[in-house]
This record gives sequence, structure tokens and C-alpha cells, in this order.
Amino acid sequence: MNSRCSWNFPKVTVAAAHVSSVYFDIEKSLKKLEEYAVQAARRGAVLIAFGESFLPGFPVWNLVLSPLDQHELFQKLYETSVEVPSDITEEIGRIARENNIYISVGVTERSKHSLGTLWNTNLLFDDKGNLERKHRKLVPTFAEKLTWSNGDGSGLEVLGNKQLGRIGVLICGENTNTLARFALIAQGEQIHISTYPPCWPTTRNSKNNYSLGEAIRIRAAAHAFEGKLFNIVASCCKDQSLIDIVSEYDNSARSVLESAPCSVSMIVGPQGEIIGEPLSNEEGLVLAEINLSQGIFWKKIHDITGGYNRFDIFHLSVNFSSSTEPLNDPQGKVSFSTSQHKSNYLAENADQVENDAKLQFPLI
Repeated sequence: MNSRCSWNFPKVTVAAAHVSSVYFDIEKSLKKLEEYAVQAARRGAVLIAFGESFLPGFPVWNLVLSPLDQHELFQKLYETSVEVPSDITEEIGRIARENNIYISVGVTERSKHSLGTLWNTNLLFDDKGNLERKHRKLVPTFAEKLTWSNGDGSGLEVLGNKQLGRIGVLICGENTNTLARFALIAQGEQIHISTYPPCWPTTRNSKNNYSLGEAIRIRAAAHAFEGKLFNIVASCCKDQSLIDIVSEYDNSARSVLESAPCSVSMIVGPQGEIIGEPLSNEEGLVLAEINLSQGIFWKKIHDITGGYNRFDIFHLSVNFSSSTEPLNDPQGKVSFSTSQHKSNYLAENADQVENDAKLQFPLI
């Protein structure tokens, strides 16, 4: 299965799981993931999406604690983070396979080469239990840099299949990144999955706080409208256990987290309209039936990757290579560098990398 598959326009039911993480407890979190996957499958869903870093929990403390007070929490997060592949990914694959459902889930991924490197990663499993896509968030947002490292472009290729059309994934603030969003739309993306944390406080003054729910709605509608696609928004749910865990290290964080606006999970259609019943303050499933053939009508009017654009004027080049780990290339083309551009590659390979990207992605 790949992005070069023929067009398909199925009518299917999809789900977003608006649920809280069981922080630092992978076993209980996986049990919760299975519970909601089973519920979604029984209600006819062929795909379910979970929120950002659902396993083992989104590090909200990055935003409210001093860096000096975060060391113990970082270690707890690291010790319960996910290696890919691992027994944990095998278990998620089993859940997908036994319930005949696609599963998208956010994880904090642990490097196999370093004790200090973590990534904000989204995993997409097919209904046979195969891990089909791994996307690492390109750039951690603001204080998230205290936990996560930069990702790469290897997860920006859409997944194409007959059952669900063409699927793409972006994590949280990446849904504001115009180039990343266009890179997916330009591959004919039909279903977009966007994931978010339980809350994202930006100030101690609750009157001036960042409205995460409204920001999610705006971004989800914009991407769905621009791409004439369906957007499954899966956010983690803020609960009391998260507030208690963080407040142990600084009690002043309690009021900040309690007043921080909650995230929202929803499903958005190709006109930017909300379908299904959004969830914000309570756990549950958001379900909706989507008909991918609706995109044909709206693309006829306004297709930014076809007749409504000028590729003789605009050009976008994307590097789909994995460049975040130093020893992931058996042919030795990758240099020992953490740079995020072509210097990752030996000079004689730079042109070939660009050509390979264009061959994979002819529209940009």
C-alpha cells in the first residue's frame, strides 16, 4: 500500500477517541486503547485515532514547570516511552488485527541509539496489524523542546489503500505549518488525522490564555476546506490525575492547569463543517460516516493541487528521507550529523536525494 494507489471513494465510519492517558503506565494505557478500539469497531468504525503522545502521556509539565523541576518527570517519561518496533507496537498491531480496524496513536518514541533522545511520534497501523506509517513531529512546539527532538520528512508520505483512500497525519502545531499541510494535500490526501494534547497553557492569567479548542477548530476546518478532505481530530482528554501529577512538583501549577482551556476532538468535512458530536470535557468516542466521493464536487470548484494553482510559478521540494538517527542507512550515505538539511548526506549524494524526492512526489 502506498500513495501511488488508484483513486478510491469509499463511504466508511471513522472515530476519534477523546480519552485521557494513564500516565507512565503503558500496560493500563494499552488496555484503555483496546477498550476504545473494541467500542469503535462494534459501532462500525474502520479507523480510530488517539491523541498526541497518548502513550505514555503528553508532557504538559514542559509548559508550567521550571526546567530545573522537570528532571524526574523526564526520566519517568523516558522509561515508559515506546521503541519502534517493540513489544508495545506488536500489542497495538494485535488490537488492530483482532478488531479489523485501523489504529492511529500518538506516542513518545525512544531512540535506540541514545539514552537522551525522544520524539513526538504518530503511528498508523492497518487493519491487519501492520505498522504502515511512522511520523515524527518535524519541530517540537515552544517548551516541548525540553522533551522532544526534531523529526524528519520520512512520515510525510500519505498512505494509500482501497479501503480508506489516501491518509495523512500531522501532529498538533504542524497543522499550522502551511508547507507540511500542502505536502500532504499535493499527494491527494483524502483523510487527514490531526492529534492534540489535553491542554496547552500559555500564561498564568486565565483571561489571556490560549484557547486550544478554538485553535483546533480553526486549523481543522482550514485544512479540510483547502484540501476538500475529511479531518479526524483526536485530542487527549484533560483529567484530574494529570493535574495532580504535575502539581506535586509545583503546587502553583494546579490553578494554571485547572483553568487551561481543554482540547477538543471532532471530525470535519470538506466544506470545513463539523460532523459528528465534538467532545471536550468528557471522555468518549466521536464517530461519523464519511463519503470520500464528496471531494470530487468541491475539487471541481477549487483544487489547489490541480487547476486552481500555478506550478509554473510555485515549487515545493520535500525530502522524504529519514535523517534523525545517525546509523539508519546500511549503504553508508548518511553522515554522523543531526543537521536537518542536505548536509546529512555526503555531497555526492545530495543531488540524488533531491531527484528521488521529486520522483516520489511529481507535483512539487
